[in-house]
Amino acid sequence: MNLVRMGNWTTRLQKGGALLADLRQLVCAWMPNLAANEVLSFVESVLNKTTQARAKDVYARAFLPRLVQGRPRDAWRYAQLLESAEPGLQIVKPFYYWLACRSEPVMYQFVDEYLFDKCRANNVSLSIDETVKWISTGLSSNGKAWTPTVQRKTARGMLAALRDFGILEGANKKRVVYQHLPIEAFCVIAFLIVEESGESKTVLDHHDWRLFLMNAAITERMFLEAHQNGWLHFEVAGAISRLEFPVKSFEDYVHVIFGKNS
Repeated sequence: MNLVRMGNWTTRLQKGGALLADLRQLVCAWMPNLAANEVLSFVESVLNKTTQARAKDVYARAFLPRLVQGRPRDAWRYAQLLESAEPGLQIVKPFYYWLACRSEPVMYQFVDEYLFDKCRANNVSLSIDETVKWISTGLSSNGKAWTPTVQRKTARGMLAALRDFGILEGANKKRVVYQHLPIEAFCVIAFLIVEESGESKTVLDHHDWRLFLMNAAITERMFLEAHQNGWLHFEVAGAISRLEFPVKSFEDYVHVIFGKNS
């Protein structure tokens, strides 16, 4: 059972969106031992927002659920280690996207169950109305009710986030675009998937790869490419695969991939 896909939908995306630049600023500056009454002023000082409400939105709707309370727990630590290696935006962006989807089941399910199938059918166009309809159907099947206004705002926020993360393109009319997942980002995500599950047998078919519109064949090719780079050991024989990483900690693995002390 995929616990992300079974999670509760929230309306955070109607005000959250991708917020990539803000989250990167907070990750790089974050200190874990802040007192509760110090958090908001710290966030304000880092982000330099014009209003306290805006800084609070970034923290409460994005940083806290994605990078503190999400999966993996305290993901800001992993993001901070990744940022310390100074990778390019094309590597950082999919990592934050992965964390965002894992903390927002509505976006996870939308990509995993809807966009992935649209791509397989070569149907890449996407409208706000069909997104709202998908949300409405999902709410009904789970016995939930959001007002039509909240449904539309959440749909707009989700589509804007997916555009900013590079899964969609277009202003008013959106279309799905295939963004090649850099092998470096693929490896660090694979490492954390295995670390979370405690075993590597199912990582090849993990649903998280569908967030990047990747099927099992593409995933296998990327594992083989990473193997050729010496970043992991991967063998596949029929339905059986074997995956091993050269180090045990994420910090050490970032050094393996990027060659920098983190």
